[in-house]
Amino acid sequence: MMNKLQLNRRDFLIAGGVTFAGLTIGGKVLGQTKIDPTGRTVIPFNHKWLYEENFSNEKTAPAFNDKNFSRVTIPHTNKMLPWNGFDEKEYTFVSVYRRHFRLPQELKGKRVFIDFGGVMTAARVFLNGRDLGEYRGGYTAFSFELTDGINWNGNNVLAVRVDSTERPDIPPFGGLIDYLTFGGIYRDVAIRAVNPVFIGNVFASPQNVLQPNRSLRVRTILEGFTSGDAKIKAELFDGEKMLAEKTQDAAGTQTDLVIDKPGDVRLWDIEDPKLYRVVTSLIINGKTVDRYETRIGFREAKFTPEGFFLNGKVLKLRGLNRHQTYPYVGQAMSARGQRRDAWILKKELNSNMVRTSHYPQCPHFLDACDELGLLVFEEIPGWQHIGNKEWQDLAVRDVESMIRRDWNHPSIVLWGVRINESGDNRGLYTRTNDLARTLDDTRQTGGVRFRYQSERLEDVFTMNDFGFPLRPPNHPLYFITETNGHMYPTKRQDNIERIREHTHRHARFHDQIASDAKYAGGLAWCAFDYNTHDYFGSGDRICYHGVSDIFRIPKPAAGFYRSQCSPSEEIVLEPGFDWARGDENETFTRALVSSNCEKLKFYVNNNFVVEAEPDRKTYPNLKYAPFSVNLHSAIGKSWGDLRIEGFIGGKLVIERKMSGKGVDRELRVEADDPELFADGIDMTRVVLKITDEFGNVRPFASAALTLMLEGPGEIIGDNPFSLAGGVGAVWIKTTEKPGIIRLRVKHALLGTKTIEIKSMTPPKNGSLAI
Repeated sequence: MMNKLQLNRRDFLIAGGVTFAGLTIGGKVLGQTKIDPTGRTVIPFNHKWLYEENFSNEKTAPAFNDKNFSRVTIPHTNKMLPWNGFDEKEYTFVSVYRRHFRLPQELKGKRVFIDFGGVMTAARVFLNGRDLGEYRGGYTAFSFELTDGINWNGNNVLAVRVDSTERPDIPPFGGLIDYLTFGGIYRDVAIRAVNPVFIGNVFASPQNVLQPNRSLRVRTILEGFTSGDAKIKAELFDGEKMLAEKTQDAAGTQTDLVIDKPGDVRLWDIEDPKLYRVVTSLIINGKTVDRYETRIGFREAKFTPEGFFLNGKVLKLRGLNRHQTYPYVGQAMSARGQRRDAWILKKELNSNMVRTSHYPQCPHFLDACDELGLLVFEEIPGWQHIGNKEWQDLAVRDVESMIRRDWNHPSIVLWGVRINESGDNRGLYTRTNDLARTLDDTRQTGGVRFRYQSERLEDVFTMNDFGFPLRPPNHPLYFITETNGHMYPTKRQDNIERIREHTHRHARFHDQIASDAKYAGGLAWCAFDYNTHDYFGSGDRICYHGVSDIFRIPKPAAGFYRSQCSPSEEIVLEPGFDWARGDENETFTRALVSSNCEKLKFYVNNNFVVEAEPDRKTYPNLKYAPFSVNLHSAIGKSWGDLRIEGFIGGKLVIERKMSGKGVDRELRVEADDPELFADGIDMTRVVLKITDEFGNVRPFASAALTLMLEGPGEIIGDNPFSLAGGVGAVWIKTTEKPGIIRLRVKHALLGTKTIEIKSMTPPKNGSLAI
């Protein structure tokens, strides 16, 4: 299996570096090579920001002396933090960002906007000292128009007052929440210049996907248009090949593209996530004045009483929940890191669905879900608490913002329009459901609750069930969205009994889900450990609820998810334990192994011990059931290295060895990506491990590693770095200089390991710099 995530030329457009003409992400053009006097010009705005932790009113004035501010790039966290053991008060303060810029004269006469992908928690924006207003909410995109305040003959100063406190007037705050929100301008920023009449958004929704009359409905939202000789042209492309096009009067903004040859269009599927381009042009008096591009996939997705169907075929949903937070940088992770999470969920954990708990997540992550074939349940911000009417109005606004931003993502199959685990509120949830169905009549709605008898206003009854056995479905469309998690937090270094039970609990959950078609599927809590408030977690402000740790390094329970794939895709053999005889009450008794093999053979000291088949008694409904093997009586007083052999069709197809010596043997240093872009934003994870001689993590290794870096990069993380559970990670971030980044990691006894990462010059291609 491929173990690195490539960013190709198009991917780099969204990594914050250089962008190219005519390319868009999620319906929003991110940049182009030159000014377009007849249409839109979008300029990346992630570089050359100045930052100061302490806000005061005078710091928004154009003439304020900001020479002592720190120079930063976006995405940016307002406070770099350790990976655990810190107080949220360290980042819940009001800060200020400033950006000096000049706009090209060729843009004069255009309407100019500043577009923010996300600022936590509230942003008040000033242009040349003029207060443009405040946007409240950290998880949705917003824009301010700059047109009237631009100085076309000289310097402009944009200042942003960023309030990162937990304000009770803004969802999700007002009550307790079990995760941290961090602070800063943590998503991309761009300058957008358009004509007085322009395309504000496009919703391209495939119709009759499974029928011979397959078509595409293109709904164009115009801004500034009242009347006149205006037309809309919609085109569907497969790469550069046009599949369909139609031009009509702008008075009717819905365009139906008929696919003359439906067989030319492949369906988007989890195994074949085929994407197409939709280009919409606005033509006034015979001249093209705007052009808007987005990506789509042709697929039909719906929940039914018989389960979830994708393209007319039943698919049992299996996956995990995801928080978008990371060690050290909070939510301010680069595009590469965001995309990597989607890759881990799809390729390492073999999930077919993820829930964006509990807020709309980064567009880079959603783009990767589109490209990898990972289904998404996306929901609005919130956690149990419902505030006053003004607060509820913001929640309704969040529904609209979420849907309008993300409605072209084929990976998204369900809108979450209810505050997670909140009580019934007919007034609020009638509004959110009605709005979602008005904006998007192609997707169903869901609303996560933990009350079994909760009122169902949504299409799908989405339920958190933390007990076992699970409660039977009490609605015809029933989908379990959380289980496990806080009921059984597990650290990588916990003893063998807890690690084994952690794996078992995830396996038995999915076994019961597989037992009844009325369960559309199940998403366990959760993919990755995450930072939390003092009311939750394990005493160090971490919720150890993930099947992988906060560094995205798998725990043994992750092996269960990895094993749930066909051997033709990957042959998996993942022990759900560490090989230690005395780390269990009395002595080592039962080995739990996640595998998609047909038979396993166990050897100790090269002596055959036992042969096993999948445990169909415990897991009767799983296609690839784990193996549960009693080794106690077979081992007796013998001890030594363990060897497990996996067989399919009578042939040995995989082997796993585990040392019985109890000795730290090797320091491993592994970067996710060998190449980065020298843009001052791009970064990659570097995993640090202490292993036995066979590459298995030594869970009680806790050495402090010394990190030494040479070349055009910086270490994001602790240095020295103390391992937890034998593992850990830092990130390497580029500067704006190309070259070779060399990282040396030293262990007091195991020596030094060196890796190299190439930091490449980004493609310039005439991109505007202001």
